[in-house]
Amino acid sequence: MPTLNGIHVTNNIFKIVQGLPYTFDRVGMSGSTILTFDDMVLKIEKQSKQFDGTVSVMRWLEDKLPVPKVLCVDKENELCYLLMSRINGKMLCDEYFLERPEELCELLSEGLKTLWSVDISDCPRIRDLDTELFEAKYQVENKLYDLDNVEKDTFGENGRFKTPEDLLQWLFDNKPEYKPVLSHGDFCLPNIFSANGKISGYIDLGDMGVGDKWRDIALCYRSLKHNMDGTFGGKVYEGFNPDLLFEKLGIEKNEKKLDYYIMLDELF
Repeated sequence: MPTLNGIHVTNNIFKIVQGLPYTFDRVGMSGSTILTFDDMVLKIEKQSKQFDGTVSVMRWLEDKLPVPKVLCVDKENELCYLLMSRINGKMLCDEYFLERPEELCELLSEGLKTLWSVDISDCPRIRDLDTELFEAKYQVENKLYDLDNVEKDTFGENGRFKTPEDLLQWLFDNKPEYKPVLSHGDFCLPNIFSANGKISGYIDLGDMGVGDKWRDIALCYRSLKHNMDGTFGGKVYEGFNPDLLFEKLGIEKNEKKLDYYIMLDELF
C-alpha cells in the first residue's frame, strides 16, 4: 500500500496525488487525518455509517451550494478515504474577520440564510432531533463523549449536570419545537470560508442534512463567542457582543434553544 509521509493511502488515491506538494491541516477537532494540496483535500477517517451519508449529501449539494466536489472515494483497512476539491478563500476564524466583527457576522448571517434557502424535499439525509438524540444516547452508553472540550459549567461538582447520563435525560425531557431546514450540523467559524466579501464555501459536512434551524445558530453562536473571548486561539477581541449575530439574522435571540443545542453537542 503506497504512503505519503508515512500515511497509508489507497492505490486509486495515490495515482491522483502522487508527486504533488501538500501540508497537514490540523485546524478543528474532527480526529481525521487531513492532507491539503493546492487544489484538493484528502480526508482519512475510520469507517462509519456516517461516511456514506456524507458523500451522498456532498454529491447532492454540488449544484446547490459551494461545497467540495467529490473526486475519489475509497475504503481500505477499516479506513475511509475522501479526496475532494479545495474551497478557496479564508476561514471565518481568520484574524482578518475576527478584527472586523460587523463583516464577520454579516457573512455568518449570509451563510446561514443560504443554507436555509435550499429546497430540502429530496435531501438524502435526515439529521432531525430524534436522530441526534438516538446518537447521543449511543455516545453516552458507550462512553464516547469528550469531557475535555465541554463548557466550564456543564459537569463537575458545581456544574449543571452531575454526569453525561443526567444531561442525556434532560435533553429527552426538554425537546424544543423543531423547524426543519438544510442544516450544516457543525456551523463553526473554521468550517465556513469567504472570498471577495461573500461566502465561498462550506466544509466538514459530516453532519449535513435536514435538521433543526437552531442547531446551526447555537453552534455558530458558541463558535463566534469563543473565537472572540480567547477560548480558541488565545487572543481576546475586546468589546465584542456575540448577540450581533441575531441583529444580522434579523431574529430574536432564543436562549432556551441556544442552550439546548449547545448542551446536546456536549455529548459528541
